[in-house]
Amino acid sequence: MKAFVLRSYGSPLRLTEIDRPAPGPGEVLVRVRATSVQPYDWHFLHGVPYVARVMGNGGPGLRRPRFAVLGADVAGQVEAVGEGVTEFGPGDEVYGMPKQGGFAEYVCVPEGDLAPKPKNLSFEGAAAVPMAANTALLALRDDGRVQPGQEVLVNGASGGVGTFAVQLAKAFGARVTGVCGPRNVDMVRSIGADEVVDYTKENFTRAGRRYDLLVDIAGGHSGAACRRVLAREGAHVIVGGPSGKWVRPVGHMFAALAMAPLVSQRVVLADVVACTDNRRNLMALTELIESGRVHPVIDRTYPFEEIPAALAYQEQGHAAGKVVVAF
Repeated sequence: MKAFVLRSYGSPLRLTEIDRPAPGPGEVLVRVRATSVQPYDWHFLHGVPYVARVMGNGGPGLRRPRFAVLGADVAGQVEAVGEGVTEFGPGDEVYGMPKQGGFAEYVCVPEGDLAPKPKNLSFEGAAAVPMAANTALLALRDDGRVQPGQEVLVNGASGGVGTFAVQLAKAFGARVTGVCGPRNVDMVRSIGADEVVDYTKENFTRAGRRYDLLVDIAGGHSGAACRRVLAREGAHVIVGGPSGKWVRPVGHMFAALAMAPLVSQRVVLADVVACTDNRRNLMALTELIESGRVHPVIDRTYPFEEIPAALAYQEQGHAAGKVVVAF
């Protein structure tokens, strides 16, 4: 099969012929029809932040890439199933989170990380969903414990996770304020935000407003500044932060978490990679998507042969919604 292979950190991805994988017990071999790119991928592409290289099997690897084929999201058709798989059969249209391996024509995915593709989405639309929407779902429902009528602030509302966070918060009955740049104000409002803050004109941490939940995707503000916008029993859910070579965004996250025992507000780190119930979450997202309450926002779609260009564009940090790759 064809796959984009990473040989060393920072080196170009090379389109290469490699062996097609065979599904093991509990695995599903998926013929990939679409994938997406996201910050998760280029952290592994460059092996940054450097501190992440010593974080065990989930990290990028100490001296060389732990994973030769990147790609965390897939949508496609089941080609074959391994021993013990009961939910899927050849020809089924699926989407899910292999976490690695999606930048190839075929990938093996654990059965628990797959779900039937939403009927009202194309493969390209479905590939925009898994990691970003799952992250937003965990941040709001599980970590943020959002309730109807609450005030929710989404910092970084125009990116892949942010566009889903705005829509999911509205679907859960919250009143939503989105923070984004000037060129995405109208888009964020169009997906359901009740108010939109242009960060080039206003610092939301000094506006005097209080929120029950801050979903902090963009970072850029200290933990103390973020606590100023929270109600006394509010929650600060950290999804990401400004990228850097050595520590950020890990340092940004840990600094905020270090203060958690000392304050009344909850501080939580959303970690979709550690989630062990992806299929249930994907099924919940499918229901919301098929009902029309949530939909993926796609900035650009690239052909498979241009995955390096898609990664380069996404890395610039200006994408509104998701960047998708069609096979």
